[in-house]
Formats: sequence, structure tokens, C-alpha cells
Amino acid sequence: MISEKAKKIAESYDSVSIGIFGSHSAKEIGMAAKSFGFKTVIVVQKGRDKLYTKYNRHLYDEVIVLERFKDMLNEEVQEKLIEENVIIIPNRSFAVYVGYDGIENEFKVPIYGNRYLLRAEERDNPKGQYYLLEKAGIRFPKKFESPEEIDRLVVVKVQQAKNPLERAFFYASSPEDYYKQAEELIKEGVINEEGLKKARIEEYVLGARFNANFHSYALKDVFGDFDFVGFSDRRQVNLQGFLNLPAKDQLKINVPVKNEEIGHFGVTMRESKQEMVYEAGEKFIRACEEEYPPGIIGLFGLQGAVAYSPEDDTKLEFVVFDVSLRVPGDPAIGPTSPEMRNLSLKHGVRIEDPLDLTMMEIKKAWQLGRLGEVVT
Repeated sequence: MISEKAKKIAESYDSVSIGIFGSHSAKEIGMAAKSFGFKTVIVVQKGRDKLYTKYNRHLYDEVIVLERFKDMLNEEVQEKLIEENVIIIPNRSFAVYVGYDGIENEFKVPIYGNRYLLRAEERDNPKGQYYLLEKAGIRFPKKFESPEEIDRLVVVKVQQAKNPLERAFFYASSPEDYYKQAEELIKEGVINEEGLKKARIEEYVLGARFNANFHSYALKDVFGDFDFVGFSDRRQVNLQGFLNLPAKDQLKINVPVKNEEIGHFGVTMRESKQEMVYEAGEKFIRACEEEYPPGIIGLFGLQGAVAYSPEDDTKLEFVVFDVSLRVPGDPAIGPTSPEMRNLSLKHGVRIEDPLDLTMMEIKKAWQLGRLGEVVT
């Protein structure tokens, strides 16, 4: 099994370097690694490297330039990373561009976290995020098996035709509304028939949105079970432009809403309502331990909304509609979350960003000779 090879490789290291994938959260990882004294190695794709090789070069001790990201699976690239004593911090781009099959079966470089959980983020995976949410007993939006079942406002989550990382959401209130909008999006090239067949149709949750971000530890005897690190929400193109207009002016615009993520902002939640979020995180960790041992190691996010219960319109619930099983790529959490100050007090070291917790655990694992416990 490739993960056993990776553990043995990590245990043979005489030092540790942090391996960074040159996209999604690479700056955030670089800053956290540097603040904990680690050497950094970034892997970039030619033509997509300027942000790292020119503007933020100080964050990376060594740069590996590839023709395409998938070349990370090449034997000589892997050997180079192992020679540098690299532990890779996985992010969404790493999972998508290198590919799940390659990561699980060919990539022997140690990965901080559980490499087999990366695939569970996909909505069409039989043991994916919805399966895990159900196992955990966490409420998530009702799914509609076909457009003909639509009897309320729904959101349709479909892959963009030209971007494997982003989805093109659209909203419909009836089967006729669904087919009309789908046809327009296909005609405009935003989505295609294949993507639409795999789309998820689910009820629109009428509530306040919160991305709840957590860090689950492998060294539970040292750091405890998990930490909550803060809330955020998303900025999206071109949805944000629509929302900036009065409703009467929104109705004048006839262009598709893409919901492509472009940024984040920090938010807070009333303390009296936070317990349900902590409980959701804890239940999700237990479900992942059972279904994907050893479970979650590192950062993960439960993205959802606080909404009224369908059974009791005086009771609020945390409804999860998306799960991130790796670095959330959300630098807004650090400077806006009161949890960072809380965690500095708890752990006795300065915590300014969620990824500082990742570096803290890797450093302690290295000091204790337990590096094999935090990687797969």
C-alpha cells in the first residue's frame, strides 16, 4: 500500500521540508511553514508560476518547475521531493490536477493528512461527503433525483465546462424553470450535457451562511481531539455583482450566474449558537475515523448555513451543503477569527493562521520521532 511506503519514507527523514503545490493556498502554507522554521519546496507549473517565482519568491527555498502539474507523479520528480525530505500539504488543486488515482496508487511522497479522504470531497463518490454527513447525523439539503421532482426553490450544482475546479450553480423553482436555464447555460458554453447529467439538485437552504473550519489532530494525546479555527464566507463571480444591485435592477440582467469563488471574508457567530457547530465537527470526525481510518488529519471545513428546522420553526440548525477535506484556502480566517487568539493561549505558541496548527503538529511529530503518525 502506497501510504505504508510513505510512512516509512517519512520515518527515514533526517530533517523536514514542507512541500507546497503552486496554487490554492500556496502563499498561506509558505508563510506558516516559514514562521515555524521549516524549509519550503514549491512545485509550480510553467506559465502559472509568476505569483510564486517572482512576486513571493521569499516564501520558497526551492522551486521545482514542471510542464504540467500531473508530472509530480514522474519518478524523478518524486525522488527529488524525497531527497529534500518533503512532506506535502495537500490542497484542492493538488487533488484535482494530480488526480486521485495517482495520489492513492503512485505518489509515494509523504502527505500530511489522509490521502484517501481527498476523493471523498467529490459529490458523485458513493462514499463521499454526503455519505459521511449522513453517517455523522448532520443535516444536509434534501436531494432531488430528477428535475421532475422539483417542488420548491432548488440550487443545481453542475461542473463548469471549461474549469475542473469550479461549478456553475443555478437556481430553479420548477421542472420547466430547470430545463429552460439548463438549455441557456449549455448554449452559452458555461456547462455541457455531461456535466448536467452528474449535477446535484438540492433544496436551497434559507439561512445565514457560515464556513466552519476545523483542525483535527493525529497526535491527540499531545494536542487534543480537534480545534475550531473560525468562520468565513465566500465572495463569488459574478454572483457578487448581482447582489450589489437592487432587486429591480437584478431583473434587468439576463446573464448566467456562475458562482465562481474569487475570495473570502471573515464572519462571526453568536456564542450561544456555536455549540452546534462544534458538535457537527466532532461528529464528522468520528464518521471519517470509522469510514476512512485513521480519519481526518489536519484542516477541514463544513460549509453550510444556520437555518430553522423544518420540524420546529423556532429551532436553529447548522445545515451543511459542502465539505472541504483539506486546506480550505481561506486566509481570511487568521486575521478575522477570535479563535486564533484563543488557540495561542491553549497551545502556548503564537497562532495567527489555521495552517500554523498544521506546522505545529508536524514540528512536534518530528521532535517526538512520530512523523509516521501524521502522514499517509
